[in-house]
Amino acid sequence: MDSLLNQSHYCIRNSSYSCSERSGSREVDVIFYTCAAVIILLTVCGNLLIIISVTYFKQLHTPANLSILSLAVSDFLVGFFVMPFHFIQFIETCWPFGLTLCNYFAFLSVQVPILSIQNVTLIAVDRCFALNNPFLYFKTVSLNVMLLCISILWIVSVLYTSAVFYTGGVVFDPSCLGKCFMNVSGDWPMADLILMFVLPCSIIIFLYVQVFVIVRKHATAIRKAKKLEITENTKHTDSLTSERKAAKALCSLVSVFLACIIPLYIYLLTATTSSTFYDGIDYFTTILFLNSSVNPIIYAFSYSWFKKTIKLILTCQIFNADSSLMNVHLN
Repeated sequence: MDSLLNQSHYCIRNSSYSCSERSGSREVDVIFYTCAAVIILLTVCGNLLIIISVTYFKQLHTPANLSILSLAVSDFLVGFFVMPFHFIQFIETCWPFGLTLCNYFAFLSVQVPILSIQNVTLIAVDRCFALNNPFLYFKTVSLNVMLLCISILWIVSVLYTSAVFYTGGVVFDPSCLGKCFMNVSGDWPMADLILMFVLPCSIIIFLYVQVFVIVRKHATAIRKAKKLEITENTKHTDSLTSERKAAKALCSLVSVFLACIIPLYIYLLTATTSSTFYDGIDYFTTILFLNSSVNPIIYAFSYSWFKKTIKLILTCQIFNADSSLMNVHLN
């Protein structure tokens, strides 16, 4: 992800540099740490609720929800493994954990955003296909097919990140001032730009426009059906309404995702000097990571089933017999 410039943000200094040498108000740091803890808890707990909901309740075992589950898992990994280290370095302005953890942090902070990009692309493709040709979609896209697509997506993202790190694309520079930075060389910066930003975002935006057009058509059909008040069209109208709500949720998800990722890449492309790059990269990376915190909120406002499953989970009703078979779709 951050490998668009020849000098990107992961290297540590092999000296006696200490975070205690920094200047700044500890009272302000307490506020920052409190905000960071809230963001991390929101990200971890929110996405964990999505993971439990989709995996536990049988009614939610659909191809579309499996793609949402995949995104929730990648967002959970951001909150659990990436955000804590990122915020500590951001607040302390240094890396206190050593070279080994820096290697793991660098790998995950590249790997997980790539997963998010691919998952959002998969969700956009899935919803556009379902709205464009629902009969063919339900005939061809089964749970096994979606599981296969998700498995390929995860394997490809791991292989891509591994290739960047283990083919000389990443060289850790021990001369930085107490930061976890890395140097990126060769053709990888351009490859990353095309494969992990331009291509996925182009697909997402194209499908987003398609979904928007379909939603408008469905909205018109719903209004006509309601005006005619034909009883036999009630089931069809309910189906169109459900698809419209799902499409709106996708539009919200995609809009927020693009709003979080595009500023980072614009900054990476416009930062002309190392000093300029280092001054702002942590801020734009934070915005990207915050997307993982916002996604559960989008689901809570967009999906009625998520509201109900949250209530069932928090009230421990999932421990009742046959609770996994409950109807989680609100009437």
